Amino acid sequence: MQCSWKAVLLLALASIAIQYTAIRTFTAKSFHSCPIPNPVNCSLSQDTDAADRLCDESPTFAYNLSRKTHVLILATTRSGSSFVGQLFNQHFDVFYLFEPLYHVQYTLIPKLTQSKSTTDRRVMLGASRDLLRSLYDCDLYFLENYIKPQPVNHTTDRLFRRGASKALCSPPVCESLGAVDLHLEEGDCVKKCGTLNLTLATESCREHGHVAIKTVRVPEVSDLRALVEDPRLNLKVIQLVRDPRGILASRSETFRDTYRLWRIWDGTGRKPYNLDVTQLTTVCEDFSNSVSTGLNRPLWLKGKYMLVRYEDLARNPMKKTEEIYDFLGIPMDSNVERWIQNNTRGDRSSSKHKYGTVRNSAATAEKWRFRLSYEIVAFTQHACQQVLAQLGYKTASSEEELKNLSISLVEERDFLPFS
Repeated sequence: MQCSWKAVLLLALASIAIQYTAIRTFTAKSFHSCPIPNPVNCSLSQDTDAADRLCDESPTFAYNLSRKTHVLILATTRSGSSFVGQLFNQHFDVFYLFEPLYHVQYTLIPKLTQSKSTTDRRVMLGASRDLLRSLYDCDLYFLENYIKPQPVNHTTDRLFRRGASKALCSPPVCESLGAVDLHLEEGDCVKKCGTLNLTLATESCREHGHVAIKTVRVPEVSDLRALVEDPRLNLKVIQLVRDPRGILASRSETFRDTYRLWRIWDGTGRKPYNLDVTQLTTVCEDFSNSVSTGLNRPLWLKGKYMLVRYEDLARNPMKKTEEIYDFLGIPMDSNVERWIQNNTRGDRSSSKHKYGTVRNSAATAEKWRFRLSYEIVAFTQHACQQVLAQLGYKTASSEEELKNLSISLVEERDFLPFS
């Protein structure tokens, strides 16, 4: 029997449609999650139709296996990042890690040249992203690749500033604590808890609803794109920025040897000929590039990025913290509120420790005006004029104006999260 060309064409189109439907059906089922078989869901002993019905009733996902929110605080040194980290460290359901990328930096840098080349940066960022991905998955064993000497039987006493993480200084990770030790100071953690058992730390991480990590070792938000787009993560980035003049003043006071030439200039009024200006300009360039990316609102950052100025947080810590938690979709608990009330109204003596977080937050944010000479302020304003304008930091045209304007050096800006 012969068929016309029209009949053949119709048969071919019908065949293609059937195949397409089958492929779509298979693909849709492959991206649904059926929980691990057990007596109450999707048991292997059940018939196929029953299993499909049970699986259809269970939550589906877009390949994101985790219900956790993964938070990354992206900052630079002396920008208030330790303070912001505590806003997560105090939350009962957040597993917080302080600067785990420290170990990547200090393991790889001796093997890399000091030229700050593009190749070196790629090596550092690649290793950092791999470690972050593992830590967000609560695989703390991956840290062992970078801790020296390497942990034995998954225990170590070399984790950088372990005491800054409440979860690592609390039961079950720290089994030796009594009721009176539940609020350990950072320096007491290692003394009372002993070596860190990474197996217990991994279990603790998995028991928490969310994971937050603070780092000052990733230059720009664009360096995180691979992690932000990873469908296995629910990563949200809090980019913390601060007035570069405040950062420079704080670093000069904290890292006295490294910033010795800046201190000489500040004290004598004469700029040293061999001053390393990249200690300032690199911060401003990284800020400008990163903020430009964030404020341009690329699709890959949609719902994943929030820009926070330290000065706004310092002026109204409770309100800004509520906004941060609202962006993350995590309820802010009473522990965080209590910590804010106790740690933002300190007197002058409470901020003596260079890494401490107890201070008068509003006064700390503007203290740089009385620390830096106007010559250095003017130099900084010229070198960082682009990022100062981007972030709404006003410039001062004289020493008198600098001393009198106070917090009004910061324009009112509302950097709404990209949703």
